[in-house]
Amino acid sequence: MTHLFKCIACGKYTLHDKTCPICGGRVKDPQPARFSIEDKYGDYRRRAKRSSRRVATETGIETRES
Repeated sequence: MTHLFKCIACGKYTLHDKTCPICGGRVKDPQPARFSIEDKYGDYRRRAKRSSRRVATETGIETRES
């Protein structure tokens, strides 16, 4: 079964699983990860998000609050 991928660089969709045939950029799966009650990496993601907000605040970069 063939999956659909999205290029990180140009945003185009493709069936190629390694690189974009248009720009040569990397591709990724466009779907978000499945939700799980037993989120093994939830604590890590929340710490990384807080850390990135702190760095952005210290450097003066505006972040989008969600």
